[in-house]
Amino acid sequence: MSGGGTARPRAATLLFVAAVVAVALNQRPAVVAVAPLLGDLRADTGLSPAMGGLLTTLPVLCFGAFAPLAPRIARRVGLELAVAASLLVLAAGIALRLLSPVSALYAGSLLAGAAIAVANVLMPAYVKREATRPGVVMGVYSASLNVGAAVGAAATVPLAAAVGWGWRGALAAWLVLALAALALWLPVAGTGRAHRAARGTVPGGGSWTLLRQPLARQVTVFIGMQSVQFYSIGAWLPTLLADAGVPVSEGGLLLGLSNVVGAAGALLAPAQAGRMRTQRPLVLAVAGTYLVGLGGLLLVPGQGTLLWVAAFGLAQGSGFALALTLIVLRSPTPLTAARLGGVAQCLGYLLAAAGPLALGWLYDLTGGWGAPLALLFACLVPMTWAGWGAARNAVLSTGEQPRAASPA
Repeated sequence: MSGGGTARPRAATLLFVAAVVAVALNQRPAVVAVAPLLGDLRADTGLSPAMGGLLTTLPVLCFGAFAPLAPRIARRVGLELAVAASLLVLAAGIALRLLSPVSALYAGSLLAGAAIAVANVLMPAYVKREATRPGVVMGVYSASLNVGAAVGAAATVPLAAAVGWGWRGALAAWLVLALAALALWLPVAGTGRAHRAARGTVPGGGSWTLLRQPLARQVTVFIGMQSVQFYSIGAWLPTLLADAGVPVSEGGLLLGLSNVVGAAGALLAPAQAGRMRTQRPLVLAVAGTYLVGLGGLLLVPGQGTLLWVAAFGLAQGSGFALALTLIVLRSPTPLTAARLGGVAQCLGYLLAAAGPLALGWLYDLTGGWGAPLALLFACLVPMTWAGWGAARNAVLSTGEQPRAASPA
């Protein structure tokens, strides 16, 4: 399916992609940077373990809670200004977390999570409108999300040591990244005046009415099941490997490896999806790779660990990128993509926030990882079923049924 963008000069295209990458790189570090610093942060502030856990979970909850607001903001001020505002609010949230009161930590995390939620939803819509080859740009965007997560997890502690201002110094470094992205975004993204004139032609119904269509429900379930896999394994993989005899230090490195491999999958899957009339072969490939990774972690986690972690990383990176790309491919207009993204990410991230809790509860109940991993295996069934439907050659309509998509 071709995108809605017009041809640009080469230099302008490179700047456009650089702006998309800059925004994507900011959508995970502010969240994942807290976990490596949690020990120092709790020692400094006196937070209990439960309150520390809430601090790491709050942004993910915000991803879901604030996602439906993004299309409304875009309809009012335009995609460009909405994304710019999200970067400004993100910077404000990171800055707020640097202040002394403990309440500022939570207020800043809430602002950061809300800002990222808006960008999460609107960037695929912006890519659909501006890119002549949206699949390729979505691949670069999705890979940048993984790179941002990997760098945020790996570089935060070294930054804290280098800056010398403790955990606050490490968090302040990500404030610089947000401001740099804003400085790049404003001149590159354009004003969007030509597109605002057509906003009245966009269906005025609420985003939730999209769920009347099976296609929208299938996209939503697919992205939700992907998020459950990613956040559940991300939270518990080091512990799972430690229980299998893998040194704790290696567990952290292996988690980073999964993000790096995931970035490669995220780069390739959307580009391939954009060239296909139906993305069903990719859905099956993602499901098969999940089976390899989860099966290895269940049966022989202490042997061939590198292979199992790499397989899972490839599955989650390519699978989540495919889910975001399906939002673009199944939407007839950019603002429909924003509406679908708002609904799908709202429900998906709220479901994802429950994943680590469910795995932890099952682990405490059974004393092992068999039942938690069995739950993730079970989640592959609705994920594959929904992906099979979401990958068919159709787009959402303003009526009750999706219409056929244009040729890829």
